[in-house]
Amino acid sequence: MEPLIKVRDLHFRYEDGTLALDGVNFELSAGETVALFGPNGSGKTTFVLHLNGLLLGQGEVTVGGLRVEKNNLGLVRRKVGLVFQDADEQLFMPTVFEDVCFGPLNLGLSPPEAAAAARHALEQVGMGHALERAPYHLSAGEKRRVALAGVLAMQPEILVLDEPTTFLDPPGRRALLEVLRGLPQAKLIVTHDVWFARALARRAVFFERGRIVRDGPVDELLARFHWNLSESLDVVAPPGA
Repeated sequence: MEPLIKVRDLHFRYEDGTLALDGVNFELSAGETVALFGPNGSGKTTFVLHLNGLLLGQGEVTVGGLRVEKNNLGLVRRKVGLVFQDADEQLFMPTVFEDVCFGPLNLGLSPPEAAAAARHALEQVGMGHALERAPYHLSAGEKRRVALAGVLAMQPEILVLDEPTTFLDPPGRRALLEVLRGLPQAKLIVTHDVWFARALARRAVFFERGRIVRDGPVDELLARFHWNLSESLDVVAPPGA
């Protein structure tokens, strides 16, 4: 079966000359969840921004059989839903319901269709009760779930979450974990949160200086890079440990 995401020899250099990606190769299969580890500045976020064309480097990136290039960006962005580290970057409408409707309406759905998609997505993340609330009145965990609902309402095949547990307290982390476990999409999780990664993903990759230097089972990778990870990851024991 063709991978949902296939990346071959991806390079990217920022305008200031910084080499951010230096020959990345990667594949993601349908239904798979993969954690992306690595120190700050190792290329993780730069990499995921290539998956829906927010950045375009040198190399080959395909999503669902489509090359990620200017002519295909509209179709690619329907397949890849990106949830940013700061939920406030995705929440800007007066109410939760309007925020989650925004994406489907921009895809061309009619107002009734967008409303139905928004309601369903909010129910999926446990926020169906908050339709008329103002996003800025929500807790950090609630904001994260509403931002996720805004992506789910567009029915992507792949979810990409950048540091999804940032600013979340333990109950918020556990609530988000349960939501993500119940979603069928393939997932890429950029994270420094070892507990969250181990609870959600079976496979992980480790970025270092713009390259993937290890790819394998989460626990095996954590053991191999123990000293690196102890410096760069926030190691938190699971609930009840």
